[in-house]
Amino acid sequence: MKIVKLQKNEIKNALDLVWRVFQEFEAPDYSKQGIEEFRKFMSYNSIIEKIDKGELYFWGCIDTDELTGVIATRGTNHICMLFVDKKYHRRGIARNLFETVKDRCESQKEISNITVNSSPYAIEVYHHLGFVDSDKEQNVNGIRFTPMSYLLK
Repeated sequence: MKIVKLQKNEIKNALDLVWRVFQEFEAPDYSKQGIEEFRKFMSYNSIIEKIDKGELYFWGCIDTDELTGVIATRGTNHICMLFVDKKYHRRGIARNLFETVKDRCESQKEISNITVNSSPYAIEVYHHLGFVDSDKEQNVNGIRFTPMSYLLK
């Protein structure tokens, strides 16, 4: 298992994994509006444009040439996607992806925390990684999320 920064030619595969996992684990907690809003957010052209502008960064976990998990950040320290293929749950992939982002943030002395707007499904995963709620659950355009923060040492 290795974590790699994804190149633009690997983003379509990453987004396919994100959408598959989202539909199975996240979508049941969202309204039709929320599902559509997430679909628009992760549209290929929009994502590629944000990568080109240096607004989004993607890493993937590769296991024997198969993409098993994806993490993306908006800027350096806001996680906007963390998805692991169902077949690979509970194998430390989310933690390894998070550690990659954490290491990157720790190397930049001006960054003091990592943030995420966690879906209802992922709250316990983020708590397990050391995140704490920074506000109560919110709903914006049908997207349910709890703002969370991880304090860097």
